[in-house]
Amino acid sequence: MVTISELNIYPLKSGRRISKTSVRLVATGLEWDRHWMITNCAGTFLTQRTHPCMARIETEIADETVTFRAPGPDKLTLPLRPTGAPSSVQVWKDRCEALDQGDAAGHWASAAIGEAARLVRVPAAAKRMANPEFAGPAPIPVAFSDGFPILVCNRSSLDDLNMRMPEPVPMERFRPNIVLDGLPPFAEDHIAAIAIGPARLRLVKPCTRCIITSTDQLTGERSTNPLPVLREFRFNRSLLGVTFGENAVPSEGVGSIIERGAQCQVEYR
Repeated sequence: MVTISELNIYPLKSGRRISKTSVRLVATGLEWDRHWMITNCAGTFLTQRTHPCMARIETEIADETVTFRAPGPDKLTLPLRPTGAPSSVQVWKDRCEALDQGDAAGHWASAAIGEAARLVRVPAAAKRMANPEFAGPAPIPVAFSDGFPILVCNRSSLDDLNMRMPEPVPMERFRPNIVLDGLPPFAEDHIAAIAIGPARLRLVKPCTRCIITSTDQLTGERSTNPLPVLREFRFNRSLLGVTFGENAVPSEGVGSIIERGAQCQVEYR
């Protein structure tokens, strides 16, 4: 039996996760996931790749507000509804629309990461789309995730990796939205889709990994790096990177609730 052992959202791109017992599936993935982002003053996205301290930024979602906390500055509370001045931002190769959260939020973000920055959020209707080469011709909206709405990882794949590591790394280093139990190691490589009640997610592209996997998600400091070990047996020549986990897109059941512990029906390629 394949079940969901973890459900995570990351309201702030590269910020700390929120572990959920249940979450709504929306068009852009799991509700509120990567809806806020810190950029430099030119609008280019910033992440733990260059600012590992961002792992220490916590987010709390309430009925009508979102609150950010980081070591140093006082907490920042903003409306949950989409507000702010339109702004153009860069996420990898995508130039997309965002809503700037204002000067006070910019000052907070600057204090949180130690350099001049802005805080932005996704507009009411996300216009950035997943790469159709992998996601297919139907438009798939994404928020500020790197490229796809949902990241799915497999618990036994981490167990296999840790058997090879000089010291184990936790699953949180890979920042998944959904963690599956009950599969053989790296079975996710061969899965076409998973059905969770009325929700169906298509697994469309292996996730290539970066230096963030070496960041301790509690301290915000670099630690044990799994990339050299992954490179020995998980290098993908077509993607020119090491892979762990699968990017997924919702194909059915938008609006439904996904619960931790739910049983999944797996469709293999």
